[in-house]
Amino acid sequence: MTAIPIMRVEGLKKRYGPVHAVDGVTFEIPQGVCFGLLGPNGAGKTTTIEMMEGIVTPTEGKVIFQGHPVGEDFRKKVGIQFQSTSLPEFITVKETLELFRSFYPNPRSMEQIIEICSLDDILKRDNQKLSGGQRQRMLLALAIVSRPEIVFLDEPTTGLDPQARRNFWDLIGKIKAEGTTIVLTTHYMDEAEQLCDLIAIMDHGKILELDEPHKLLHKHFEGALVRVPATDSAAAEEIQSANLDLTLKELLGRGVNLEGLSIHKPDLEDLFIKLTGSSLRV
Repeated sequence: MTAIPIMRVEGLKKRYGPVHAVDGVTFEIPQGVCFGLLGPNGAGKTTTIEMMEGIVTPTEGKVIFQGHPVGEDFRKKVGIQFQSTSLPEFITVKETLELFRSFYPNPRSMEQIIEICSLDDILKRDNQKLSGGQRQRMLLALAIVSRPEIVFLDEPTTGLDPQARRNFWDLIGKIKAEGTTIVLTTHYMDEAEQLCDLIAIMDHGKILELDEPHKLLHKHFEGALVRVPATDSAAAEEIQSANLDLTLKELLGRGVNLEGLSIHKPDLEDLFIKLTGSSLRV
């Protein structure tokens, strides 16, 4: 990626007593990309994100935004959609949007917010009566009311049905198309592959890999993955094959029963498991 960085994390550390939650991470986020930070539970990604957002103070290191350390001015330029957020009760979606617009000197127009986040059908609905997908659209709208230059989305589609997730992806695409930088955490590998221009995979407080998804896959895998199911006499086996014909001949030569064998192109889930030794949904 050649774009000028909008944010840089330098030697970021966070300790809680003897626990090193984040252990010296450094990376840059170019302007206008969707940057995915992935990791199993306990990897340190949430703490890293909270330090980037200015919510948690680093033990060491710094966060640079547009060439300057994160300060009060940063809060005017950032939008955050937390994983869990309470909405005002007993008022409608439209009333909530009007309330939040009043907090900022130059908010987006109501029409623009409604169009970007597809809220027209729920404007008169009470916040308490929103479905999961409607609620996430509403929270995204509140995160972009102030015209932020960078938006943090913390597992925004967790718990949504497949259709609602894909609808939400479309909304993220609209925001990114405006040139807004997005920082995303997610538990869905297909989501990261669909939305992210760059991904960082984190574990034990450190960044294991950072690059464009297709470059990471090319770096770690060659050819296809062949999975041979377990039998009474042999354990399950996974083979990285650059030559399928040769691999299958070798398996047959070993007397391996190919029934149930599967072949697939490596994806981010495979990469994640290879690097961290576990599935993302831990």
